[in-house]
Amino acid sequence: MKNANVTRPKIGIITGSGPEAGMDLWKKILDARRAIEDVPYGGDLDAPNVTIFSEPALGLSMELEKNDFVVWDNLRRSAQYIAGHVDYYAIACNTLNYYQGHLDALNLPAQLISFSDTVLAYLRAHRVERIALLGARPVTDLGPWSHYRQLVGHVDIELPNPDAALRLHQLIYDIKAIGPDAPSIREGFRAVLDELEAETVLLACTELPLIQLDPQTLAGTGKALVDVTDLVATRLAQLACQSTVADIALPRVSRVTVT
Repeated sequence: MKNANVTRPKIGIITGSGPEAGMDLWKKILDARRAIEDVPYGGDLDAPNVTIFSEPALGLSMELEKNDFVVWDNLRRSAQYIAGHVDYYAIACNTLNYYQGHLDALNLPAQLISFSDTVLAYLRAHRVERIALLGARPVTDLGPWSHYRQLVGHVDIELPNPDAALRLHQLIYDIKAIGPDAPSIREGFRAVLDELEAETVLLACTELPLIQLDPQTLAGTGKALVDVTDLVATRLAQLACQSTVADIALPRVSRVTVT
């Protein structure tokens, strides 16, 4: 019988923008843990220890520039709480990862696994030179509020045109309000994809991977979709096994190639 008291690194998820994003990240961590071949998965006792903290006020991040003070205050308190319970944590929101530097400055006892750091490791490992970046407006404008400014200079970045960026931002709001399964959501997302030229598309919003990416919806786009949430989940799953895995590999890739 396995020892249920074996000490392993503990994982934290901060969510709320939106709550489904945290649920999706947790599921993907569990899936990634099962896929780690070096450490066999035999059931419940091998599952990662995960703490989830959901703060609804973090949803104000969709308009980050207007809500900086209240968003940071809520994120700071959420991080301070969860850092007392875990070893590593992630924020289930691409936009909120803008605060990586602020959080690092707090010197919390838990380490933040940031989205852009994980993406950059993936791009380098797979020698990707050009991407399209899809996400909420604070992300895709690559302005001072974008966590993905860190990618500039490392890869050629295609952004949606201004009209598509507005439609995509509203699409994300719609996913939060009515869920990802409505036909209008799938059609709107497909329209944005059709306007892109880059073959590799970075889904830099935790709502976008929730859309049912069925072949009928995406047929003919010729795009390889890279789910950032899945990359981060894989990294967290690997860290959760760190006490028994000598070397932590680069993130496993979740690429959905559509022909």
